[in-house]
Amino acid sequence: MWLPSLRFPPPEAQPSYHARVRPMRGSRALPFPADMADRPPSPGEPIARRAAELASELKATDIVVLDLRGVTDMTDFFVIASGTSDTHVRAVAEHIHTGLKAGGVSTSMTEGLTQGRWALLDYADCVVHVFHPTLRQFYQLERLWSDATPVPLEPAGRLGAR
Repeated sequence: MWLPSLRFPPPEAQPSYHARVRPMRGSRALPFPADMADRPPSPGEPIARRAAELASELKATDIVVLDLRGVTDMTDFFVIASGTSDTHVRAVAEHIHTGLKAGGVSTSMTEGLTQGRWALLDYADCVVHVFHPTLRQFYQLERLWSDATPVPLEPAGRLGAR
């Protein structure tokens, strides 16, 4: 039986990693406006900003809001924050949950509130992640979603307590 030889093109002729992966990210190509002002309004943005505010109230650290429009269809915004301990992670997540609920925003799913290592609050257009610092460093969501645009926050909301 004759088998053709397997010859691969030289590395410079192969498409880059991003050229191979990027078309598979979403079900359709989404426009990616360069400026935040060019993006259509999203119901998730006020939720994300309020969640960041609530996290800051309980001294969460390293609060980041990422605009995922144009990167994925899964959600429009991520809020990522850290607590200093398991108890602090639970307290921050519960404070965000009750604060947004008081404002009339209900979550579609919550995960990890009892463990306190990584709490996830899913509001459909906004997903809130509150991490224990070791898990945040391990999973590195900001690096994973590096194509997303960081949303500028007021200095107190961006920095949290340090």
